[in-house]
Amino acid sequence: MLIALAVAVARGRHDGIDTLWGLGFAVIAVVGLIVSGCGWLSTVLTVVWGVRLAAHIQLRNGRRPEDPRYVALMKRATGNPHWYAFRKIYLVQGVIMWFVSWPVQAAQYEGGGIGVFGWLGLVVWLVGFGFESVGDWQLSRFKADPANRGKIMDRGLWRYTRHPNYFGDACVWWGLYLVACQHWLGALTVLSPLVMTFFLTRGTGKALTEKAMGDRPGYAEYVQRTSGFFPLPPKPEGSR
Repeated sequence: MLIALAVAVARGRHDGIDTLWGLGFAVIAVVGLIVSGCGWLSTVLTVVWGVRLAAHIQLRNGRRPEDPRYVALMKRATGNPHWYAFRKIYLVQGVIMWFVSWPVQAAQYEGGGIGVFGWLGLVVWLVGFGFESVGDWQLSRFKADPANRGKIMDRGLWRYTRHPNYFGDACVWWGLYLVACQHWLGALTVLSPLVMTFFLTRGTGKALTEKAMGDRPGYAEYVQRTSGFFPLPPKPEGSR
């Protein structure tokens, strides 16, 4: 995190921490594999998820100015702005990353082959990875078309849930938790996917995104007909 802060200071923007979010989990998984010598399934799944997410966010943010969240946060800085950024952004994300990654770390100390929970976890992970990656791809293509400027994305997976990317992310981490449940130690890490799901639904994910989009034309109608998180068939026009 200190290296990430140094890079951010040199660049003059802090949204690089969003790219580091996915890469950080990948690094934790690889280091854990090296130390433990086992846990290939959880390592591969985490690295694939983390690298894809990091690449997506970096490509997206590279075409934009600094994220308004970090601009607003740094305007409230007191004392040394770099120390303030470290405490409010980097240290917080580092602690959350360490806590959420517990199932991955626990799974890397479980010997033996892939059992029932491992295969179930893989299926849940595949569902989540599909929703997250396809949802991000569909949204990127939608925004790249100038004809869609100012419109609400309600096509593809976005027709069934207002947040296929966040739903997919939650499934990824519940899948990794199930992989860890092949041993009692992994089952004890249930708070990790619960915390991740909380952030995705009530924290910096769904709740913050909908607050920012609440005043956009057509969004209220989109909310009425489209599930807020779990994918469901859209409601008929005019229904509540």
